[in-house]
Amino acid sequence: MPEGHTIHRAARDHRRILVRQKIIVTSPQGRFSDGASILNGKICLAVEAFGKHLLYKFSNGYTLHIHLGLFGRIRNQKLPMPEPKGSVRVRLIGKTHLIDINGPTICEILDQKQVMALVGRIGPDVLRADANPDFAYDKIARSRAPIGRLIMDQSVMAGIGNIYRSEILWRQAVHPETPGKAIGRQTFDQIWSDARTLLAIGVERNAIVTVFDGQSAKRGYREKYNIFEKANCPNCKGEIRRFEISGRRTFVCETCQPIAT
Repeated sequence: MPEGHTIHRAARDHRRILVRQKIIVTSPQGRFSDGASILNGKICLAVEAFGKHLLYKFSNGYTLHIHLGLFGRIRNQKLPMPEPKGSVRVRLIGKTHLIDINGPTICEILDQKQVMALVGRIGPDVLRADANPDFAYDKIARSRAPIGRLIMDQSVMAGIGNIYRSEILWRQAVHPETPGKAIGRQTFDQIWSDARTLLAIGVERNAIVTVFDGQSAKRGYREKYNIFEKANCPNCKGEIRRFEISGRRTFVCETCQPIAT
């Protein structure tokens, strides 16, 4: 599943190529034809990211809501218009570019009231300037659930996915099985700040990078991790434990990340 930096990167790029333009909206696959007809020919006013949700706001008061889920994919392409690749649920065509969205878990039209309800269900997004981390901390501090589950709960703290979870908690020396109520405010602030920093880097580099070795990339950035999918900790050289939290892979160095209760 794409992590929050991917969605914010898409929103940033799509603002540049769609906003203030009259957009042709189609559904090459045919499964979104009714929704496409509502938006077709309308002006795109804004593109926003909230955690892992993309919102395209149009001049008729409706919003296209996209959640890619595990298998969704977005392609940005320059005109002239190429043939669709695979089952394209929705195609957005501007003056110079088009955007194809394949296989999203959610592809729907929302009115303004529905948009407000959706945003209200999403926790503070670490990449949004209007995010209030106090809301996330209040939920975490009252919970017995493990911090590794809580920071991936999009209603608690939006944008962090599976890879960032392991990397951030390792960088902050926090065991993912530590109960939320055992996380003090200073530790939470460090987790929030690190998440904000790393995801912002992910937006700029279009890759998850949590290892900084001073090497520059001539042709894009390769993803670099400290412990995710690694056998040994880069700090203590000890064995990395691999287990699952809520069905998702988690990695921890139990020497560098002692559990707090």
